[in-house]
Amino acid sequence: MRRPDLRAEGLTVVPSGKDLPFLATVDETAAFLRTTRKAVYVMIERGLLPGVTRLGRRVLVRSDRPLEWVNQNCASSPKE
Repeated sequence: MRRPDLRAEGLTVVPSGKDLPFLATVDETAAFLRTTRKAVYVMIERGLLPGVTRLGRRVLVRSDRPLEWVNQNCASSPKE
């Protein structure tokens, strides 16, 4: 995911912007998890997906949290 260039749009950039989490949309989160929007909304509704932020009607997800969540919940492959 590529962050937009805020300076090009004339917006102020926070000096410690590298430390701030990137907020992804539901579509971007679904693409990252290789699933559907509906599945992401179900995970959010059930409280399974960490890093969810609601701004009014908008739902955003911290982009670093799903990666941590996947790493914590992965199972090792059965030995053949």
